[in-house]
Amino acid sequence: MEIRISGASKIFKPDIVALEDIYITVRPGEFLYLVGPTGSGKSTLLRLITGEARPTRGQITVGPFNLRKMGWGALSYYRRYVGVVFQDFKLLPHLTAYENVAFALEAMGIPPKEIRVKTGEVLDRLGLWRRRFLHPPQLSGGEQQRLAIARAVVKSPSLLIADEPTGNLDANTAEGIMDILLSINASGTTVIMATHNQYIVDTYRARVVELRMGRMTRDEEKGRYGSYGYN
Repeated sequence: MEIRISGASKIFKPDIVALEDIYITVRPGEFLYLVGPTGSGKSTLLRLITGEARPTRGQITVGPFNLRKMGWGALSYYRRYVGVVFQDFKLLPHLTAYENVAFALEAMGIPPKEIRVKTGEVLDRLGLWRRRFLHPPQLSGGEQQRLAIARAVVKSPSLLIADEPTGNLDANTAEGIMDILLSINASGTTVIMATHNQYIVDTYRARVVELRMGRMTRDEEKGRYGSYGYN
């Protein structure tokens, strides 16, 4: 699905400007890095795209969905098309790896037989089939992140949002996660990834959008992270 962000601003009470006058168009099937220092507005922009927050001004459309105008019922339907991966995984510790993934489909009302098939396929694809009966605390950090990705993509989303998915991982594990994300993108899923990882951005080249103090300062095809690092 194409994403159009037109003059989007987000102001939190009383007068905290998190984003100001953002214009971005993301083509269907594109891979986009969102970079910038801490507090630049990256996570806020992702929350606007997922519908967790609404812009104070401007419009955001994803495919046929106008996120500013949607009611909560329509927003719930929209989120079926969106997968989200977090830095801290947000897995349910009392459920097994299999149950964590299956739960995403159960919430959509998918028939049990289809849940079994889809859950098994995605766990196998991400190399977690043999770990399916383990709980998240029994998995390594890399395995937990792969499980979080499995949960996000099991519903075959058109859009995958990844907020610092390699932030808590060592270099080798981070590269493995990137291989998975790029494979998902190659299958046609649009991927937007917020990151502070300069090595990842410079190695796996794609479009780079940079935010600073809530404003977009750069939009570059096959860009680099920059000649400097962010804290």
